[in-house]
Amino acid sequence: MLHRGHESTDGTGGGELAVPMAWLYAEYIADELLRTGDLMPPTSFEFRAGRDALALTVFLSDTGGELSGIRVISQLENWLSLTAYDQPWRDWVRGRMAELTERAAGSGAPSPDLALAADAWRWLEETELLAPDLDAVPGGAVSGEDEGPKVWTPAWRLGLPLGHLAIHLF
Repeated sequence: MLHRGHESTDGTGGGELAVPMAWLYAEYIADELLRTGDLMPPTSFEFRAGRDALALTVFLSDTGGELSGIRVISQLENWLSLTAYDQPWRDWVRGRMAELTERAAGSGAPSPDLALAADAWRWLEETELLAPDLDAVPGGAVSGEDEGPKVWTPAWRLGLPLGHLAIHLF
């Protein structure tokens, strides 16, 4: 499944509905990685945070617009490095989104892929989820899910390590 560019149509031309194939494919990859890892129920907000963080990573790292099924395996190490704890993932996402937004504005054509990516990024930044406060617990260990202090955490801060772990488990 190879695509060119960040959008495609049904092939009829003439102003037909643009299908956001790049974003949908990135979301599919992220969903499969998380489901394979079996870390969270697929209906949970945590799963959505992980899927959206991974989908953004997959979508934004595809600089050539040629993400194909065969290249997924070769990209795992790249996605691992982008989602690692010590990496400025949030700044990277903001930079790539700005770059793609500028490119889309210059082309004069709206990008349905970019619109969906922007919606996912907005949700990850604006949504807060109640999660264990690992910084408040000595050594960062919590023995039970319901034990220890909890804090409201931006969804991306919870989804990013979940996505990173899912890649490791794959």
